[in-house]
Amino acid sequence: MEFYSGQISKLIEQFSKLPGIGVKSAQRLAYHVINMPQEQVEELANTILVAKNTVRYCKQCCTLTDQELCPICSSDKRNHKQIMVVENPRDLIAYEKTQKYEGVYHVLHGAISPMLGIGPQDIRLKELIMRLQGDVDEVIIATNSSLEGETTAMYISKLIKPTGIKVTRIASGVPVGGDLEYIDEVTLLRAFEGRTEL
Repeated sequence: MEFYSGQISKLIEQFSKLPGIGVKSAQRLAYHVINMPQEQVEELANTILVAKNTVRYCKQCCTLTDQELCPICSSDKRNHKQIMVVENPRDLIAYEKTQKYEGVYHVLHGAISPMLGIGPQDIRLKELIMRLQGDVDEVIIATNSSLEGETTAMYISKLIKPTGIKVTRIASGVPVGGDLEYIDEVTLLRAFEGRTEL
């Protein structure tokens, strides 16, 4: 038996496709949107469309931005000789919240996972290697402490070591199997400060 009219059901269905949104949350969101003033709904819809059409990858670090270069890469206050490699933009944000890292980033948008058919060519490694042609002193590998993250870290280390660039890995403090985006700032900071050379 149908509980909702067609349009409400469609709205709930669309919300439930978002990550982390179950049916009950989707219902709450749908009711909230329906009860919002018309101009707020239009602003929400327009913001989603504009973001979808203007957000792209930063030309340098591959994070998401609406400019050619993200604010971190375009800042002259950052140490561009130190690159922290992370798996996704959420990991970048997690480190930025510590307010202690002054270098720049490189976002891979994934990790090597032979089980899932994700190889080195499927993540942004080629762009990282191109960046290393410039003046770089250290690459900090801050991939997750999962099997995929460790595999990716070792692969990157083997690629970079012959160039003579210092390669370090974030230290323990980040639990095995833990995702960086869910870890508190103090733990991330300890892991960053205790990094070791590979």
